[in-house]
Amino acid sequence: MAVTTPFLALCACVLVFYHVEATTDTLSPLDSSFCHGGLQVVYPELDIDKCLIIPKKLREKLSIVWKAPQIYFSGANKNKMYVLVMVDADAPCRAKPTFAYWRHWLVVNVQGDALKEGQIQGTTLSDYIRPTPPQKSGFHRYQFRLFEQLPGAPPSLTKQEKSSRGKWDLQAFIKRFDLGEPVATLQFLTQDYKD
Repeated sequence: MAVTTPFLALCACVLVFYHVEATTDTLSPLDSSFCHGGLQVVYPELDIDKCLIIPKKLREKLSIVWKAPQIYFSGANKNKMYVLVMVDADAPCRAKPTFAYWRHWLVVNVQGDALKEGQIQGTTLSDYIRPTPPQKSGFHRYQFRLFEQLPGAPPSLTKQEKSSRGKWDLQAFIKRFDLGEPVATLQFLTQDYKD
């Protein structure tokens, strides 16, 4: 009986630990601190205005059903243009992001007045691709970054950048067009809906 009690206590602790790990949907402080500026990303059943983990019940819709979201930025200047970037910072997995940044969406010449209304009126350089993290690759950070675009030379992709969405050098793109720091950022974490 003395051996059984410690064994049962150990089993109970393991089960409690597993339950907490399996149901935790809280962001790390680093992931939470990424979001700023008041950017809002709206899918049909999901309104994202802060960093979050996509609920399990919505992951399949995000990956298979929903098209490009509406993007709202109430702080947009109606006389300015913006650049919207959406990337997977963790391709193919967060532990080894050898294909980061994976470019999911890139729109330039986004009109400030339309952005205030949740419309993306601009020039699409990379069509929207739904978040589809590979199975068993864990959570991926999907990041939206909004930059104020300088007048004159609209951003464009090089021939090499057009040939592949993976391993995109986002920092080189930002520097090449003098975009500076984003005026607003937002991210969500999701994983394959079958996991």
